[in-house]
Amino acid sequence: MDQDAEKSVEDTRDVELGLPVDEHVEEVSEGGHRVRRKGVYLLPNLLTTGALFAGFYAIVASMNAQFEAASLAIFVAMFFDGLDGRVARLTNTQSAFGVQYDSLSDMVSFGVAPALVAFSWALSSMGKLGWAAAFVYVAGAALRLARFNTQAATADSSFFRGLASPAAAALLASLVWSATDLGFHGDELPRVVAVLATFLTAGAGLLMVSNFRYHSFKKFDLRRRVPFVAMLLVVLVVGVVTVDPPRILLLVALVYALSGPGQLLLRRLRARRAGP
Repeated sequence: MDQDAEKSVEDTRDVELGLPVDEHVEEVSEGGHRVRRKGVYLLPNLLTTGALFAGFYAIVASMNAQFEAASLAIFVAMFFDGLDGRVARLTNTQSAFGVQYDSLSDMVSFGVAPALVAFSWALSSMGKLGWAAAFVYVAGAALRLARFNTQAATADSSFFRGLASPAAAALLASLVWSATDLGFHGDELPRVVAVLATFLTAGAGLLMVSNFRYHSFKKFDLRRRVPFVAMLLVVLVVGVVTVDPPRILLLVALVYALSGPGQLLLRRLRARRAGP
């Protein structure tokens, strides 16, 4: 049976089933030929759905003033987001549908959710300046994802251009988590903390659309053998994080966010010293 006849039979089956949802059809490359395949891969998209749910839960938790739970949900979304792409590559289940679904999930979990969590926690007390800062963050995340999607095929995978949205989300989530852990929330929130959160939120949004270069760590191969001391270092890092998770994660996120401008400054200083 040729491809046209096979497609006709499949279309007839869809009509007979009377499904209320159209079947997804996608063109893929197999053996150097473009063929049409129906359906989506379940495993990686389940992980993406997990990230999306975690981002949605963060929004709901922040609306109920459960800021610690909201911050943790954003980190859970980061965990699932880091898994779905790797699982898709390891199991050879990459698809254009998965790429777009992952991008939309990132917009909710690392764009909308962190901004609303920060707004509900502190930015709302700043009036128009607060919601303006939250919008700058959301818009920055949307623009960052759009630019990444259009340049993914040609960009150097070793570096990100602009702060990645998960890193920006980690910065805000760890800030909210740390401050809440110290009792800074609601009526007990100092004005200086609200001002700091406002500028940090807007700054993270601007860093996402900047041209600063950030290491992506995508070329780190988890499948290859490493020296035994590397395993000891991993255990040490985990131990340090567990001592004080919110503030350690805030420090790591802040250092990474500043690494982009810092690298540019170092390059300019070296160029000035090497110049005539």
